[in-house]
Amino acid sequence: METNSENRGEKNLMKEWKGIIIALIAGACAIACVTIFSQNLVSYKKTSGSEGLSATGSANCDFEADLIVWRGSFSGQGKTTQDAYRSIKKDAELIRKYLVDNGVKEEEMVFSSVTINTRWEYEYNDNGDRIREYIDGYDLYQHVSITSTDIDKIENISRDISGLIESGVQFASDEPEYYYTKLDELKLDLIEAATENAKNRIDLMAQGSGAHAGELLNANLGVFQITAQNSNTEYSYGGYFDTSSRKKTASITVRLNYSIAD
Repeated sequence: METNSENRGEKNLMKEWKGIIIALIAGACAIACVTIFSQNLVSYKKTSGSEGLSATGSANCDFEADLIVWRGSFSGQGKTTQDAYRSIKKDAELIRKYLVDNGVKEEEMVFSSVTINTRWEYEYNDNGDRIREYIDGYDLYQHVSITSTDIDKIENISRDISGLIESGVQFASDEPEYYYTKLDELKLDLIEAATENAKNRIDLMAQGSGAHAGELLNANLGVFQITAQNSNTEYSYGGYFDTSSRKKTASITVRLNYSIAD
């Protein structure tokens, strides 16, 4: 009887030790999992923090063009090249006189070289086969370009070319183009303003998170665009440069990336 009691005591003791060992192993595993999880969180925070603080600033301003370019074209015809040339030369002189009479200076106008096109005529038989071809005449073309800082004057001339048409000149007028001669200075001012705007945003982000902006890691210049004032022109990847409007809006973006100070 004593032997059986001793055996039962040993079995109960073994069960208790197994329970303790299992509990210790489970506890050790739990500690290991918590440790690993905590290490992952720390690593993630360090990785996220290494990117620092980034913000994009923008700046824009309205301005008015100070230079106008107006272009037009005309043509002359003739049965021979000599006749066609005399015709277009006559028209060129009429155009020059018209412009001078309306206040355009000689140095403000440039006449291009003359281009020539041969007119061909063809004869066909009853079967539709070409049996003869011959030169029917010549067409000559020329362009004139006016560049001036007197925008009002050139605008008025471009809108009313009735005097040229009445004189028999076949003149085709293009829409004026508007430019700004101090664009480099304007762009530098916008870059400075956009950079300041981006830095202000960085400082606000840092204050809101209780951090401090450290050193500048990198700065990227965005797209520089010129659009017509109050237009709905969409921004393009390569930038947009409006020449059709006298009144324009210039804009630019700057992206800054700062480290987080300790």
